[in-house]
Amino acid sequence: MAGACLVLALAACGRVEQSLYLAACDRDIRNATQAIETARDDVQRAKGYSRRASAYSEKARYSRLYKLIAEDEYERLFQLAMNDHGQAVALDQGSAELYLKRGQAYYDRATLEAQDGKDAKRWFDWAAADFELAIQKDAREYRAFDWLGLVHQQNGEPEKAIEDFTKEMALDPLGKARLNDAYCTLASHYEGQKKYDAAAADYRKSIEMGGGGDGCACDPYQPLVALYTVETRQYDQAWEAVHWGQRSHKRISPELIERLKKDSGRSD
Repeated sequence: MAGACLVLALAACGRVEQSLYLAACDRDIRNATQAIETARDDVQRAKGYSRRASAYSEKARYSRLYKLIAEDEYERLFQLAMNDHGQAVALDQGSAELYLKRGQAYYDRATLEAQDGKDAKRWFDWAAADFELAIQKDAREYRAFDWLGLVHQQNGEPEKAIEDFTKEMALDPLGKARLNDAYCTLASHYEGQKKYDAAAADYRKSIEMGGGGDGCACDPYQPLVALYTVETRQYDQAWEAVHWGQRSHKRISPELIERLKKDSGRSD
């Protein structure tokens, strides 16, 4: 009985949190509407439209993610967001920020489509187009490079993602973390194509840049040890990768290390 009460309490808490979050979105929509109505010039008006668009888009994203609305209501909210983004861009075409915000809305929709098993490419492509426009307006807009790299990763274009994150790294430290993850992802891509030399080179690049520092990031250590042990049988390089992992406190599976010991005739 106590367990059932806990489940009900947690569900109730979840509903309260959802209501509060959506209420905050509605408040942002009202405040942005007021900003539009009281704006003194087109630049201020554009910012108001952009803020309202982002609020509509976030309300749509959140509601669809948690299955709080029907598909037609999601489409209605998303279209309101796109209408406002269009108004914002029309009023201030020189603003990188406005293209960045619209690109983020497209990116959010793309990720939802992908999670639902639908074709998300057109949404990712539209997001990429806006991030590229943001870069044209401001070549130092590192956030646009960041989002563009994420799009290219999602679209299965890891080489382009590496270019994006390299440019981001020159502008902001976040680019380094993105870049080492992109090298690891590209290495996995090459490994799947049995391009083992290229895969090993990019796993090593990821390690050199501090790859695997985030629990959510691609970890290059174990796959590099496995590649050298199982695929190329370069046991000295495999042990080198094991030692790198140990010094960085990365876990290499005991089963893989036992196989390496057996195949290499070495104990460390």
